[in-house]
Amino acid sequence: MASSSLLCITLLSLALFHNCFAQIEQMPLRSRQQMQQRKQQQRWQTECRLDRLNALQPSRRVESEAGISEYWDLENEDELQCAGVSAVRHTIHRRGLLLPFFTNAPDLTYIIQGRGIQGAVIPGCPETYESGQSQQSQRSQQQHQKVREIREGDIVAAPAGVAQWFYNNGDSPLVLVSFVDVGNQANQLDLTARRFHLGGNPQKDQRTEQEMRLQSRSRRSEKGAGERRNPNGNIFSGFDVKILAESFNIDTELARKLQSKNDRRERIVRVRDELQILSPSRIHEEERRHEYRRGYDYEEYNGMEETFCTLRMRHNIDRPSRADIFNPRGGRLTTVNSFNLPILRFLQLTAERGVLYKNAIMAPHFNLNSHSVIYITRGSGRCQIVDDFGRNVFDGEVQMGQLLVVPQNYAVVKQASSRGFEWIAVKTNDNAMRNPLAGRISAMRAMPEDLLANVFRISREQARNLKNNREEVTIFSTQSSQQGREY
Repeated sequence: MASSSLLCITLLSLALFHNCFAQIEQMPLRSRQQMQQRKQQQRWQTECRLDRLNALQPSRRVESEAGISEYWDLENEDELQCAGVSAVRHTIHRRGLLLPFFTNAPDLTYIIQGRGIQGAVIPGCPETYESGQSQQSQRSQQQHQKVREIREGDIVAAPAGVAQWFYNNGDSPLVLVSFVDVGNQANQLDLTARRFHLGGNPQKDQRTEQEMRLQSRSRRSEKGAGERRNPNGNIFSGFDVKILAESFNIDTELARKLQSKNDRRERIVRVRDELQILSPSRIHEEERRHEYRRGYDYEEYNGMEETFCTLRMRHNIDRPSRADIFNPRGGRLTTVNSFNLPILRFLQLTAERGVLYKNAIMAPHFNLNSHSVIYITRGSGRCQIVDDFGRNVFDGEVQMGQLLVVPQNYAVVKQASSRGFEWIAVKTNDNAMRNPLAGRISAMRAMPEDLLANVFRISREQARNLKNNREEVTIFSTQSSQQGREY
């Protein structure tokens, strides 16, 4: 009897020990998962007490040797501070090169017009493009990381700290708009889009940025302000020349050229002859084969085969056959998120491309889990935005080239003009969700008739009409848009 009791106690002790050990073993994993989840959800907490929203024009313009840069800065606009997103539009002339740079936050770029080449330098990843000529020495062989052909309609993603550059090898201007999500958890600095240049001497660009920072930080001492009034150019200009020369194993004269202190070309420079690089047009590159020869057949990708070094950074969002919602009488809507472009999972961003035909309407809706920053790419349209108090905080026409911010959960409706209405929107979540308020999949459609009748003090027949009269999904045609696409 005693031995039986001892055996029971021993087994119970072993079971308790095993259970406690298992819990202790799982605690670090659970803690890591919880920390990672909190980190992914973390954004800069900004005030969105906005009584009035505005359609935004660029706040400043900088001309370079081979192009123009136009900026929407956080420091100047309450709406952008609320969303935590700044934007810049670059117009790059033929044979123009946007010098290499990196930012303190994720960057999402949309190609509005033209074609060219984009390069991104990911730290720690190998040089996968090489000339491969065995008769050449290793020193004379051309090697570099992957570059990408870009064209109108492409979305290009870049994580924080990844250096990138753009080159126009086409015959027309290359126009692109970039959104920098400074509210992202990857940014450990402040709500300022900081551009770190790896070449050139963008004096005008940096001087204006520093002046805005000084104005927005009035608490800074005069001594500190004085030290920052004269920008120095690229990141190499702040190092000692001898240390630079020693670091690269070069002479001091070449080290001084790295600092580019006498360069007056600004951010976009002209390449004297055609840029000589190994590019997708010269080699049998896998991404080009899959996307351009097979008609953007992305179903063969599931994200599991992609490492950080091989992540796809580009996706064409303009192809009509890729639309998520299509109405032949109203228009189309296409979404790119972490499911069809896995790198957006790291960036915590979503892109939306909208095309409304003549007088068509996008259903009243709100974004459940993100802010939305909208850039108008073509035509014009009327937008109305309503806040949580039921106030109309924006009611006006937005034109091509303007920016409009829709804060999270604010209700918005869009209607195209007779010229049509097109936009690109960046949303601050890798799986941004939208809830329509009208149409076949709307919140109103899902509510019981009797509930609607009591809420709005209407008859059940009226409630039934409210629920069922609009059978279209998200994109609505109107009487004046029954002829289809007209512009």
